[in-house]
Amino acid sequence: MRDKRDAFMRLVGARPVVMGILNITPDSFSDGGRFQSAEAALAQARKLAEDGADIIDVGAESTRPGHTPVPADEEWRRLEPLLARLLAQTDLPFSIDTYKADIARRATALGVCVINDVWGLQKDPAMGDAAAQSGAAVVVMHNRDTVDPDLDIEADMRRFFDRSLALADKAGVPRALIMLDPGIGFGKNKAQNLAALAATARLRAAYGLPILIGVSRKKLFGDLLGATVENRLIATLAANLTTLARGASIFRVHDAAEHVAAFKVFEAIERA
Repeated sequence: MRDKRDAFMRLVGARPVVMGILNITPDSFSDGGRFQSAEAALAQARKLAEDGADIIDVGAESTRPGHTPVPADEEWRRLEPLLARLLAQTDLPFSIDTYKADIARRATALGVCVINDVWGLQKDPAMGDAAAQSGAAVVVMHNRDTVDPDLDIEADMRRFFDRSLALADKAGVPRALIMLDPGIGFGKNKAQNLAALAATARLRAAYGLPILIGVSRKKLFGDLLGATVENRLIATLAANLTTLARGASIFRVHDAAEHVAAFKVFEAIERA
């Protein structure tokens, strides 16, 4: 696991990193129910790998607005039949999209090398210790229970990240293994989502940590353009290229091949 973790972390910062999304959930907003069977999940993992993804992010609980929380035993029941097979049959590193320490421990014990916590180590008090003991890298995402339209979202993100990093330090998670995610679509309105994306360069400068952007097919683009979920690829590419130019490093996406191509063009122009 640590070899794959270290190879992944070396890649972060060397070039734009594509994190492919694999939801094995019945209710995710974009692809819920499509990859619940073992064969469908394995086929999608192979497709993401063939399309150029650098890492695959597996989640068994939807965290979309209004989702129904899933108990840990149900989350693991969804994951257990698939995770070992995915790891064995796909050469890429994997991350686990969970905010539960028990799920993180079980997944990393199988070989998952990144914990992607949508509550930034703050929902489950045991998550910091689970991350430290596993040796996994960690994505700390900003989140809120409610939307407050009067909130300075950048200031709130900094308060949140400061607390998450303090928890990581206390648990013994090395800073070199931490990435930050502004949490687009989580506890923010349209203006705050845009402000969070616009803050990419300042967050990168303030913390000196890689920034992960997860905007793939999100409601923000429906609000901006009236686009349906199936017609949000161009908007997703535009947002990801804009934040890449502002210093973001990792991009969590449904459409790996299109992002690999776009990032190659971006890098070619930058090097010219």
